[in-house]
Amino acid sequence: MIAAVRGKRIVLGVTGSIAAYKMIDFARKLTQAGAQVQVVLTESATRFVQPLAFQAVTGVPPASDMFALEDDRVAGHVAMGRAADAVLVAPATAQTLAKLAHGFADDLVATTVLAARGPVLVAPAMETRMWLSAATQENVARLAQRGIVVIPPESGELASGEIGEGRLASPDALAAALDRALGGPGPLAGRRVVVTAGPTAEPLDPVRVLTNRSSGKMGYAVAEAARDAGAEVTLVSGPVALAVPAGVACVRIETALQLRDAVLAALPGADAVVMAAAVADYRPAETAEGKIKKERGGGELALRLVENPDVLRAVVAARKPGTLVVGFKAETGDAVGAAERMLRDKGLDLVVANDVTSAGSEFGSDTDEVAFVSAAGSERQPLLPKREVARLLVGRISVALSGRGTL
Repeated sequence: MIAAVRGKRIVLGVTGSIAAYKMIDFARKLTQAGAQVQVVLTESATRFVQPLAFQAVTGVPPASDMFALEDDRVAGHVAMGRAADAVLVAPATAQTLAKLAHGFADDLVATTVLAARGPVLVAPAMETRMWLSAATQENVARLAQRGIVVIPPESGELASGEIGEGRLASPDALAAALDRALGGPGPLAGRRVVVTAGPTAEPLDPVRVLTNRSSGKMGYAVAEAARDAGAEVTLVSGPVALAVPAGVACVRIETALQLRDAVLAALPGADAVVMAAAVADYRPAETAEGKIKKERGGGELALRLVENPDVLRAVVAARKPGTLVVGFKAETGDAVGAAERMLRDKGLDLVVANDVTSAGSEFGSDTDEVAFVSAAGSERQPLLPKREVARLLVGRISVALSGRGTL
């Protein structure tokens, strides 16, 4: 949990969503991190979670009825908002977003937000169609215009069993947003980091592409870790089925040429570039205007491929002095040896090597067994979750940029 909450007074507004149960553990983590947590529940939230559960983890009785507050002399229905260092409404239902957008004050969550002097954050959670509806999007835009931080929902399995956008942001995303709102500096505060992720897709015809098995999970984890460390992050992403981390700017690309152009455009001012994307070495020499048809009676289809530009070399050549460039080397054998050659040949500061045939390190897995390869040698890591690998990598980048060590 973030350090910026220590000693801070946090009001956690919980509304009537099935995701309300997740906030019990989040309130516990805030409390363990040293925050003074006051939970405020809407009446509908109490249909999903019991107030006693929050009292057990925070040590403070939750509030829900603004007419039942003990001391009206201090205007109890607005006192919590005035005293809070930050107010986080999570999950925020479509109903709550509409209330807040239009300034309603008919429950304690709404009056607390209206009276808040510190930053206010909302984390929507609802079914996809409700989230994408014009009314909800207009309400979200109105809140953002007023300076309220909207933590976007993620894509995933929803309460209905459907898969789509609308799932409550992860605890890590909530914590990172709260950290930024409270001014937590982070080791990469004031730094700009560019991260590439996912595969490239080279069009063969209007319906077919040449691509690879990269899921983008590692690149997205690195972008999230850099954001959590306080960096301003630009994520250049190939086609993947992942939600963009909250607070991260994303540039969508498909081909290797588009990736090269997007990274070079984002390069000025960057302090570090992490090239985690799996870039196609070749592309079709020509893209058919129409769908290529299968000939009757069998036969063969010959494809002529041309080499794509070396994006890593282009980045190294164009970087300003002091900009760190990290490459990734996925191999089916001696990954460390290949990474050492890549480090020398392309003038990189660090290469993250992994053998994609190793158990737990396959494409699409949530874990990786990597080695960090630099001029100082190679440092092997055990099998770890990709998010932990990302945190280790970002930690090395932070140390190097601070001048306290090297990659």
